[in-house]
Parts: sequence; structure tokens; C-alpha cells
Amino acid sequence: MRLLICIFAVALGACSRPAETQPAPEATVAPAAASAPVTPNESAALTLEQVARLVRPHSPVFGPANAPVTVVEVLDPACEACRAFAPVIEQLLFTYPEDVRVVVRYADFHPASLQALRLLVAARSQGKVHELLSALFERQEEWAAHTGPDPARAWKIAGDAGIDVRKAQQDALAASVDHILQAEADDLVALKVDRTPTFFVNGKPLPTFGPQELVDLVAGEVQASKSKK
Repeated sequence: MRLLICIFAVALGACSRPAETQPAPEATVAPAAASAPVTPNESAALTLEQVARLVRPHSPVFGPANAPVTVVEVLDPACEACRAFAPVIEQLLFTYPEDVRVVVRYADFHPASLQALRLLVAARSQGKVHELLSALFERQEEWAAHTGPDPARAWKIAGDAGIDVRKAQQDALAASVDHILQAEADDLVALKVDRTPTFFVNGKPLPTFGPQELVDLVAGEVQASKSKK
């Protein structure tokens, strides 16, 4: 596993929520300094209400439903850091095929994101979220480039990934998709997520942002689950 992490010789930075959509800070919480390292939800224990928001019935799940270790990833398909973490997630699923499941939550932090998120939600009924997300990450520069995003091109990528585009276009306009995306946004505010990717492992926030830190936390939870048997 550490061999894989060597790929990440350069520290990864998370993508932040646009300033205009940042929720107002609570009066009792001082804003973080601009120079602070990127450490989403650093060591902050979740409340029971927050834990209940981590997984929703509409959330895509990769891996066995009854896996003892649940990794919740809040991602934005247009986020470069999320794309960089994708191989780490795949390696975790490969390394622990019976012990780890990954639950995906969506964030809309980039100009090109919303249309792609509608497409991902629509793709769930076709059972192809994993394939589509992989394709969107692999070809991210084609549709979500900072210099000239072209979110409509995500539909072409979806077709190449095996999605029934006509059906997905119809499904993406359904009121249920609006409700899901609103629920995602509400949960992110409640969970105080303002960067992507953000990870929670068995309800525990990642103490320090980084691929090796994620791998280590997952490995520890897997070992703990085996020791209980």
C-alpha cells in the first residue's frame, strides 16, 4: 500500500467551497487562519446527529453493503484533488474486498459540477455510478478545465462509459434529483464540510489530510474489526 502512496510525492491540496457559498461561521468559532494547513474536520468528533447524516438511502455504495468499515467520501467530480485520490480509493477496495465499503456524497464546489452531479444521480438507476465517476475523473480536463469548463461534454463522456444518455437526460430533470442534491448540500453544511475530498472512516473524520493518513486510518479500522471476531 505504501508503494502506491509514493505516487503522491507532491502534497495534495483540497478544493474549497466557493467563498460566496460558504455558510456563515458560528459566533463562538474563530475563523481559521489563511495560512493553516488543509486538515478538514481536524480531530473533531461528530455528534450523533451528524453521524446520522453521513449515509443516506440515495448514497452510492462501492463494496459490500455489510462491510465492517465504511469510508464516506465527500467529493466533487470537478475537483482535481478528488481525481488524485481516486486511485487510493480503488486500492482500498482492492486490498479489502470484504472489509471496506465506500459511500459517496456529492459537493457542488465548481462551476462545472452541478450538471455532472445531476448526471451521476441519474446514472444510479442504471447501476453505473462507479463507471461514470471513473470516466469523469479520467477525462476531467475535457469538461471541467479551469480555463474553460464545458459541463455539457460530460454527457458525451457518459455515453462513452456505457450510460443510456437519453434516459439519463430525462431522469436528471426529475424533481427527485433536485431533492437529492438539496439533501446533499444540507448534509454538507451540517457536517461542516467546506473542502473536497473530505473523508470519514466509521464515523471518524480524517485527523490530517493526506492519502497515507487515509490508508492508515482504514487499516486500523479493519484490524480493529477483525480483533472483535
